[in-house]
Amino acid sequence: MAELVYPPVIGIARTMFKALDLRFDIKGTENIPQAGGAVLVSNHIGYLDFVFCGLTARPAKRLVRFMAKESVFRHKVSGPLMRAMKHIPVDRAAGMDAYKHALRALRSGEIIGVFPEATISRSFALKNFKSGAARLAQEAGVPLLPMALWGTQRLWTKGQKRALGRHHFPITMRVGEPMEADPTEPSDTLTERLRGRVQELLEAAQRAYPVRPKGPDDTWWVPAHLGGTAPTPAEALALDRGR
Repeated sequence: MAELVYPPVIGIARTMFKALDLRFDIKGTENIPQAGGAVLVSNHIGYLDFVFCGLTARPAKRLVRFMAKESVFRHKVSGPLMRAMKHIPVDRAAGMDAYKHALRALRSGEIIGVFPEATISRSFALKNFKSGAARLAQEAGVPLLPMALWGTQRLWTKGQKRALGRHHFPITMRVGEPMEADPTEPSDTLTERLRGRVQELLEAAQRAYPVRPKGPDDTWWVPAHLGGTAPTPAEALALDRGR
């Protein structure tokens, strides 16, 4: 079927990025396969992460179908767009339907995007991973594509005001080499290996990030373990539980 909505939405996103004067540093896009199914796995630090993750597949002329919480599909604006772009709604109380939907898409040759932390990390440090991405790749017989992004939290994230003006923010992304999803490996073990690879890519993206906080009032986007004032993982967990 013709893609009538996804390409124009990408065009709008690129126009918005140009208007915001975002500075992209993307490496590893050659690791995105030009054909066949794969599970793209990323850390999650901002509300626009799925848009940025999708950009990494454009050099390979691929479209990524993201798994996203079901409430996004109920919104009067985002809902019709998400469905038209063939993203996959996830009902956290009954996730098997989404899992089967993603499995069918993978077997038909699609790239499925997954944020295995399940929610945005308020600490901007990597949370524990759910095992769904690994299990999908194992059952579908497709590779895992680990990636990490950094800087997107400065645009729009939990607990902070949107900063969608012309701030010239850098956005750094790294895509790693595909990981084979051996069906004989325990999914929990594969998930930990995957998390370790994403952690390596995240640290590489952070090292490559070209700017530092401008002053004491601009340290909120830096993790506590790197000297910033973002919540620690324990504080972030408490915030999430109290929401």
